[in-house]
Amino acid sequence: MADPQALDEVVEFTSGLIRIDTTNRGGGDCRERPAAEYAAERLAGAGLEPRLLERTPGRTNVVARIPGTDPSADALLVHGHLDVVPAEAADWSVHPFSGEVRDGVVWGRGAVDMKNMDAMILAVVRSWARQGVRPRRDLVIAFTADEEASAEDGSGFLADAHPELFEGCTEGISESGAFTFHDGAGRQIYPIAAGERGTGWLKLTARGRAGHGSKVNKENAVTRLAAAVTRIGEHEWPLRLTPTVRAALTELAALYGIEPDFRDVDRLLEKLGPAAKLVEATVRNSANPTMLDAGYKVNVIPGEAVAHVDGRYLPGGEEEFTATLDRLTGPDVAWEFAHHEVALEAPVDARLFGLMRDAVREFAPEGHVVPYCMSGGTDAKQFSRLGITGYGFAPLKLPEGLDYQALFHGVDERVPVEALHFGVRVLDRFLRTA
Repeated sequence: MADPQALDEVVEFTSGLIRIDTTNRGGGDCRERPAAEYAAERLAGAGLEPRLLERTPGRTNVVARIPGTDPSADALLVHGHLDVVPAEAADWSVHPFSGEVRDGVVWGRGAVDMKNMDAMILAVVRSWARQGVRPRRDLVIAFTADEEASAEDGSGFLADAHPELFEGCTEGISESGAFTFHDGAGRQIYPIAAGERGTGWLKLTARGRAGHGSKVNKENAVTRLAAAVTRIGEHEWPLRLTPTVRAALTELAALYGIEPDFRDVDRLLEKLGPAAKLVEATVRNSANPTMLDAGYKVNVIPGEAVAHVDGRYLPGGEEEFTATLDRLTGPDVAWEFAHHEVALEAPVDARLFGLMRDAVREFAPEGHVVPYCMSGGTDAKQFSRLGITGYGFAPLKLPEGLDYQALFHGVDERVPVEALHFGVRVLDRFLRTA
């Protein structure tokens, strides 16, 4: 079991990493190197030999390997990202880069996404060094840059330029799983991610005839774009059940004593009540318009108008997604992928999933572990290029009233100290047996 010092260090490291501002504004506007050096120093203190790797100066990744006791076993990748999304200090109760520990809670941007997990990994590795513990299989530890944007400077760069560092890795774990979901009726559910929707960030471009704003213009680019954006925003995507989502619905239905009728999934979701939040975003593809850009003067009809759409598609759903966008945009609007990544599916009957389930149950016996599919994506997409099957497993035991999912990219992001302690214990237990 992780030693007492690990429980102190996970809080110290979470706070320390939060104080290092690694805001990723996109377009290359980020510098993860100070956080990478912080992590590398602590890995070196555990007797490891971390490598700092960059595609772009300042956009630093850290990779280290812990040799296992069984050289014939496949390696396991344990990864977390070092960058965070922007935070406006004026909106927060506590400064988002203070890392302040107040009333048993660590505050700041990255407290749940995902400097907490980075800190857990560091704390467990250092605890093992003090105790002389070695895992059964090789562990590859990776802290990445650029996850909150394109991952081109992070996991994408590592997978493409340094695949040798991940030799033997067949499975991996990272963010967004094994957190407490309170259903409002006394049940505590721990969803473990075994899938991700694919990412299709789109750029739509409408072209028309530029002219004076007072004249009749049947080729108005803004009108054409607005019509396409409206069609996309109002489109009702058909139901698509993947094996992971079907498994999630089956286990949740059993928990609530409901017969899982897959002929009427919307009705089934209604019966699940608040627990439906774990599944409802992943029973369909989606496309949400998010940005508009057109014109430069009110009395000038521009010749071009641009919009951006956040599209997500389920495993097996990309062909349907692209065909639907072709139809919805119509003949007057062109579209292209501004960023495009695969959807993922991981087996829920795998040995590794069972070990994750067992580790959570040991420290949260009152909890109900279920599989789920993430509505968004993680670095597991890029690492899948190397044949690595990814799961979301960053354990946290959270009190009722603290909405984990709302804290992602939200104001007043924070994590209880006790949740970090739970995470260290569960992660330690899991990695020892993996």
